[in-house]
Amino acid sequence: MTHNFHPTSLREYDIRGIIGETLGEDDAYAIGRGFGTLIGRAGGSRVVVGYDGRTSSPVLEGALIRGLNDSGIKALSVGMGPTPMLYYAEATEEVDGGIQITGSHNPANYNGFKMVFQGRPFFGADIQTLGQMAAEGDWTDAPTGGEGNERIDIMDRYVARLIEGFDGAGYRIGWDAGNGAAGPVVDKLVKLLPGEHYTLFTDVDGNFPNHHPDPTEEKNLADLRALVAEKKLDFGLAFDGDGDRIGAIDGEGRVIWGDQLLMIYAEAVLKDVPGATIIADVKASQALYDQVAKLGGQPLMWKTGHSLIKSKMKEIDSPLAGEMSGHIFFKHQYYGFDDALYAAVRLIRAATSLGKSVTQLRSDMPAMVNTPEMRFQVDESRKFAVVDEVLARLTAAGATVNATDGARVNTDDGWWLLRASNTQDVLVARAEAKDEAGLERLLAQIDGQLAESGLVRGEQAGH
Repeated sequence: MTHNFHPTSLREYDIRGIIGETLGEDDAYAIGRGFGTLIGRAGGSRVVVGYDGRTSSPVLEGALIRGLNDSGIKALSVGMGPTPMLYYAEATEEVDGGIQITGSHNPANYNGFKMVFQGRPFFGADIQTLGQMAAEGDWTDAPTGGEGNERIDIMDRYVARLIEGFDGAGYRIGWDAGNGAAGPVVDKLVKLLPGEHYTLFTDVDGNFPNHHPDPTEEKNLADLRALVAEKKLDFGLAFDGDGDRIGAIDGEGRVIWGDQLLMIYAEAVLKDVPGATIIADVKASQALYDQVAKLGGQPLMWKTGHSLIKSKMKEIDSPLAGEMSGHIFFKHQYYGFDDALYAAVRLIRAATSLGKSVTQLRSDMPAMVNTPEMRFQVDESRKFAVVDEVLARLTAAGATVNATDGARVNTDDGWWLLRASNTQDVLVARAEAKDEAGLERLLAQIDGQLAESGLVRGEQAGH
């Protein structure tokens, strides 16, 4: 028996597709067979499975578990919940791997799979291996037709872990779960935290009737902003569809972006772990790297992508990392995986330990003028080539370039970045300067480089 995945579904960090078009039950079954076979060959026998609130998730879960069972692997199902709850189960249960069925922040008709293999992220070449195994039918057959499935209820234990060692004050906070899978956890969490809490859209609805659950898009924070303003709250927190990315606004309604949150977390963590290495992705503000250095920490710029950051953290034993996109990773007092609910709790704790309101912490940050992440469509076959061409020209011109992930160029005005997305046929650009005039000059440099490669910074492609 063999299976061919749709070529667009096997991505760099996960498997993702459109239900009924590029992803379906057969794919879920094949993932169970391949992943189960690899777990068995590595000497394992149990995998924990969870799913988000999308309407297609339960059907995919059934097929995935059948695939695992048919490869001789027992499935432990934690049911519906956020991705970090699955990561927590994988870290604390007697299992050899974990799979979360989730479409993350994609539209309602998408779904996908995020995987952990014996405690490490399963991505890149691992995912391509699943495709090859399926095409060749290279799967272990369970002698007895499988090991079955056990349902475990872990949510209360997970929530208790989120507030373990809690030393924060009581604040007045707004929470927007966006009808995503984090909702039920938010409802339980706010009952256990001090302070006053107001929640929005904590009922799970895979059609996302109120707004799209992606807190990195400012328009999706409108309801939270209104709530914070109306109730005069201290700050507001928002989550993506599967609860592994956080968004935040201060008491004045200003967005606190991923790299700005990291500045707050870094200050609190470095008080406890002086001199530690703090990791951020290439899209993060120079203000963050400067702040970490000023606080006596070692800033490290790394490649964008939650799997890549998690791997780097493990390698160098970093206590804290984060991405512009709102993935925040605490190894300090936690497990090192991206958990937006834990990051929410840590924001309360950080503000308390630093003795300043979240609004004050936001106000203390240097004023930078920057672009949002600009994304534009480029033919898949050209996207990496264009970045190589740009790097070659910049190097020849003697520019100050960091080539960790694409081209990040420092000038007297600030910096600009051009990188190829690992998940879509898009180039991503971003620039940051001290003032508007500087930003214009940086954008002109980006446009000049693109023009030399025969491209125009055109219509922004969506996520």
